[in-house]
Amino acid sequence: MLLVLAAFAGLGRLVIDVSTAAPLSAPASSPPTSEYLFGVDAQGRNLIAVMIQGTYLTVRTGLIAGAIGTLLGAALGFVAAYFGGWTDRIISWLIDVSLTVPALLFLVMISSVVQTGLTSMGMALIIAALAWRVPARQIRSQMLVMRTSMFVDVARISGEGPFRIILAEITPNLLPFLMSAFVAAMADAILASIGMEAMGLGPQNEPTLGMTIYWLMTYSAFLSGMWWWILPPVLILMTLFVGLYFVNVGLDELSNPRLRRLG
Repeated sequence: MLLVLAAFAGLGRLVIDVSTAAPLSAPASSPPTSEYLFGVDAQGRNLIAVMIQGTYLTVRTGLIAGAIGTLLGAALGFVAAYFGGWTDRIISWLIDVSLTVPALLFLVMISSVVQTGLTSMGMALIIAALAWRVPARQIRSQMLVMRTSMFVDVARISGEGPFRIILAEITPNLLPFLMSAFVAAMADAILASIGMEAMGLGPQNEPTLGMTIYWLMTYSAFLSGMWWWILPPVLILMTLFVGLYFVNVGLDELSNPRLRRLG
């Protein structure tokens, strides 16, 4: 499912002129035709170009925010659990306090302040500011178990330093879990970006999937019966989230022996 979306967003950019995703580039409110396969919205955007560009921008936002959040969360979780003591207490306190902050409220406040000139890249960095919290707590919990393993004790006796043990000994064993945390963080980041953009707090000049939803609500696509404007972003988002869910389930089975299928 994800490969189909990747091909749609990647190869589609080679076939379709994505510049027609801009307003007034096509006749407004036109249903699908041989020339405009997905139809045209009320602002004169070629919807197939909007979907291609929007899928690319939305997935890129999730990848960047998820990667930054997972890397930062992993760094904090590893350091806190491995060194323990005051280091663990301070980092754990920071994680717990940040988790009490309502994520949506914080993101809405930041987006509304920097809304002028906001781009999808800026949106990704705003979401990444809170994307590290859950991975940090989860990775710390896993690290607390791993640090007492025999191979870690052998590495310490062999004279390896703490950061070499974390990177060379522990991280490879937690790689499936780290990948699962990244996929979950990516899905959360995409959901957060769509939520903010649907409220009009996203990049006004970029045709992301969230902004497409905002514009179709603004121009009352439901009341006007413009089904060709409503269905494509909904179907793409359903495919994206279901695909990410299946990947996460597979990674959970890989990292947790209890979930692995027999045979």
